[in-house]
Amino acid sequence: MKKIILTSVIFFIAVAVQAADIKAGKEKSVVCQGCHGTNGVSPSSTWPNLAGQTASYLQLQLKKFKSGARQYASMNTIASDLSDNDIENLAAFFASQPAPKPSAADAKLVEQGKAKSAMCLGCHGGNAEGRGQFPRLAGQKAAYLEKQLKAFKSGARKGGPMNAIATMLSDEDMTALSAFFSSLK
Repeated sequence: MKKIILTSVIFFIAVAVQAADIKAGKEKSVVCQGCHGTNGVSPSSTWPNLAGQTASYLQLQLKKFKSGARQYASMNTIASDLSDNDIENLAAFFASQPAPKPSAADAKLVEQGKAKSAMCLGCHGGNAEGRGQFPRLAGQKAAYLEKQLKAFKSGARKGGPMNAIATMLSDEDMTALSAFFSSLK
């Protein structure tokens, strides 16, 4: 019994030592702030909010930028200099930040988007809060969401099931869904 307890304690200490360091992530995030804001809430609809995203999703995307599997020149350059530890720390920092506030949106578009959102919520969470490797959509900027949906539809962005799902959406659907998700808390 003592061996089991000792082994368990050693295991948990090892895991704690390897855990992501939010403070180190905050320090490393200085390079991210110009586009994504001081605490991960972007001042522009061009770039996504990172605050409140799941750490798993952020790690996955940073690794895709680093490997070149996801293309965006400035992100590919920045990510190429990140270690796995840096990626874990950045993801932990942004995931620990308060989620962005909902954006004001046209009420009619929000209702149209809500009516079409069921297919999205299974992966992205019942309140679009993000789940594991699926990103938080709630509070994201509508223009950014719409741009990403169009990129999935055209194939410019690869995302497995998202490419297939986006092909079923009209431009109007994308606008309405983006308005709905941006209006969520």
